[in-house]
Amino acid sequence: MTDQLPFRFGSEVYTWFMNNNGKTHEGRLGHMMEVIARAGFTGIQPIHFWMGDLSDPGLLEANLKLNGIELAAISLALDWKGAKETEREREEADQTIRLLQRFPGAILCTVQKPGGRHDLVVRRQNLINIVNSVSRRAMELGVPCSFHPNSPHTSITRTEEDYQVILPALDSAATGWTPDVGHIINAGMDPLEKMKEYSSMINHMHYKDWDGEPEFALMGKGKVDFLTITQWLKDRNYKGWIVCEDEGIAAMEDPDFVTLHDGEWVKETLIKGLK
Repeated sequence: MTDQLPFRFGSEVYTWFMNNNGKTHEGRLGHMMEVIARAGFTGIQPIHFWMGDLSDPGLLEANLKLNGIELAAISLALDWKGAKETEREREEADQTIRLLQRFPGAILCTVQKPGGRHDLVVRRQNLINIVNSVSRRAMELGVPCSFHPNSPHTSITRTEEDYQVILPALDSAATGWTPDVGHIINAGMDPLEKMKEYSSMINHMHYKDWDGEPEFALMGKGKVDFLTITQWLKDRNYKGWIVCEDEGIAAMEDPDFVTLHDGEWVKETLIKGLK
């Protein structure tokens, strides 16, 4: 799909997780790999707690090879409600880091599960400290990291002020930033302008479309200017992954169809529109 581009397109499994909080498609990561490969994507980004038997590095590697795709990243999605990691959170983080060591170049994508916008000053600082701590441990073991803000109204990583506080305080020697263009526009910001503001931090990308009705849309059917954003990435020789993560209403009903649609749209509309 991306022979002439400096970056690669992958797919996130949250498209399947949305249905019934993951229960409908639990244990089907192998099937997701098949669909992602059929869609023309060359990488996958699973969620650390939703990998089932494929959290075994040998089985994961075998299934990736079977489908001809790579491990682009793993989402480490945790609550991180305290001043530091809980014992269980640290254990999950370190297990994920060890798994990623088997797949050189794959990203540890840190994500905080939304937990309310109370005590913002303290909780944002706690999050900064935790993400830096996790990222430094990963960096020491050769695993690259990227922090992924999100936009639910209960998230402390959604607003322009959140970005202004959190992103500059992250340890740039240990972690980059994953702009999620759908989350950025959903929180009332311009994705490309925000990307330009923190361009030096970008080492991973998430694409989802948005129409405000009430939130996300099937890729290519919303208001995100993917062509301009992707052209900007191409012009600056961005070399990381672009991971598509469709959260439109259609994904709740048929995530296989949505993934196949997104792969076709990327190939036939987005890539062909680039200069």
